[in-house]
Amino acid sequence: MLANYGYIGLLLVVAIFFAVTTLLLPLFLRFIHIVPHKPNPIKSSTYECGMETIGKAWVQFNFRYYFYALMFIALDVLVVFLYPWAVELRKLGLFGFIGMLVFTFIIVVGYIYAWRKKVLEWK
Repeated sequence: MLANYGYIGLLLVVAIFFAVTTLLLPLFLRFIHIVPHKPNPIKSSTYECGMETIGKAWVQFNFRYYFYALMFIALDVLVVFLYPWAVELRKLGLFGFIGMLVFTFIIVVGYIYAWRKKVLEWK
């Protein structure tokens, strides 16, 4: 059984080792004084292109930008799932066809909802 899952186990061991190393290496290097820890206000300040910020740094974007992004992602996900489905349509049969119709229907309902709420109008 281990022969069947050998690569998966190896991947998990490497992933755990990488995560532990990533988290503990900075602390270990600081502990043995390879990386000095000398905080000061200049190091703690926000760095933005080497220039001081003018005005408020907090800018609120119009919420319609987020709706555009969500609509793009929804249609992008639809295309990502439609292509492999179309390639394997004959093997999936009627069950696969109905499943993709339900998935497409959900995406279309969301698109119509966004259209009715006038989210897709750019002002």
